Amino acid sequence: MSNNVRVKKVDRIKTSLWEKSYIPEIARGLGVTMKHFFTNLNPNKEKRLTFTRDYPFEPADYYPERYRGMHRLMVRDDGNVRCVACMCCSTICPADCIHIEAGEHDDPGIEKYPKVFVIDELRCIVCGLCVEACPCDAIRMDSGVHIHPFTDRKEAFYERDLLMELGGLSMAKQGGERT
Repeated sequence: MSNNVRVKKVDRIKTSLWEKSYIPEIARGLGVTMKHFFTNLNPNKEKRLTFTRDYPFEPADYYPERYRGMHRLMVRDDGNVRCVACMCCSTICPADCIHIEAGEHDDPGIEKYPKVFVIDELRCIVCGLCVEACPCDAIRMDSGVHIHPFTDRKEAFYERDLLMELGGLSMAKQGGERT
């Protein structure tokens, strides 16, 4: 057996000592930096290339079309939360920011309900997997409202009652017909 290997020889581009020193490229990069620097010193805001937003006091007035927004919990006709504490949302959450403790409900038609439902908004990565995993349309992220900045870590924990206030009456039909 013969091992015929085809090798293609590639000629290298000859570079001079001047090019190998990277001085021309450094000079060109500094030129671009200086151009941006002096352009942005211009007091006329329309001619600037960059701008700074004073974020908490001057919020963005635009969001992408597919922006989800804050979490909210939907309620039933009787005012109770739609969530049945199935733990699907907390199980699928990659950031592990949803904490649920289930409790037995007084109504025999409802097996469980969330005694505790907390979302840590600082850990949430706004992926929307919790909404996709919910089998009973209890949690949504379609408000389009931006999550406000927090000055205290405790403010970032959104509990069940607050999430229900943000939510509303769900138009989805509860349960279904069994045949």
